[in-house]
Amino acid sequence: MADRLWQFWIDRGGTFTDLVGRSPEGRLVVRKVLSEPPPPTDGRPAIDPAIGALRQVLGLAVGAPLPDGLVEEVRLGTTVATNALLERQVAPVLLLVNRGFTDLPVIGDQHRPDIFALQIRRPEPLPLRVIEIGGRLGADGRELEPLGLDGDLEQALAQARADGFSHCAVALLHSARHPAHELALGSFLETRGFSTVVLSHQVSRQPRLVPRIDTSVVEAALRPVLRSYLDQVRGALGFVTRLRVMTSGGALQSPVLLQAKDTILSGPAGGMVGAVEVARAAGFGADPILGFDMGGTSTDVFHFDGSRGEAA
Repeated sequence: MADRLWQFWIDRGGTFTDLVGRSPEGRLVVRKVLSEPPPPTDGRPAIDPAIGALRQVLGLAVGAPLPDGLVEEVRLGTTVATNALLERQVAPVLLLVNRGFTDLPVIGDQHRPDIFALQIRRPEPLPLRVIEIGGRLGADGRELEPLGLDGDLEQALAQARADGFSHCAVALLHSARHPAHELALGSFLETRGFSTVVLSHQVSRQPRLVPRIDTSVVEAALRPVLRSYLDQVRGALGFVTRLRVMTSGGALQSPVLLQAKDTILSGPAGGMVGAVEVARAAGFGADPILGFDMGGTSTDVFHFDGSRGEAA
């Protein structure tokens, strides 16, 4: 049955979207379309360019549902999360940390990108508000102070919701090994009307707090953006067609299991995997490879050490 179905491979970039389709007879079809096409003039909602190109190849009318049993699988690489992060087109995030660590997202780890620069220019921060939480677990997991789920927290959360913060991240000390407080706080937040609740130990197992704060904030900021896009694609494809998304590690994953932070290099990873396979097919598989991809929004560069099978 699978041999008689269409398969599609799509790279959704910031400027262009590229599609390669393979027909049931093995014929390859290629399409290249703008990722931000002009809005429809007939009042209908805009169609994702990848889905629009797929419909063109299949000869389907605009707005017509995708028939079951026509497409076996769609593999998608996307820079939706990448471009949202680069352009700061993300949801504002409410971050909850232990009392006394409000400034930690700004202070960071004191890393200096240019150690001899007299004036340090920091990257533009993500839109963020920080709330301190009473409570502390020790490095051995012992509760040094009970978690402060009190009236002050309720008031601070209500104000944040009123100010437009509907996505939050939680990053507490030692939660990589002892997540009890994070789990309790996460359950508390889910009943307070937040659309997204990201717990740092679930998105990063780093023992240090600063990396977990950074990762959980990025996940909370990008998850609504990526989910909105993937829900649109999933809705257009239906639930019979299998959809898999390229991760930053070069692997394909179901959208159900996908985390937004793992797609930041989704598009570049697909290019790297393809370049390595082309080099191997041409007899250069054991040689180092340099890759360069200049896109409309960002430029991607990679190095593949063929002798060790590692890429960067």
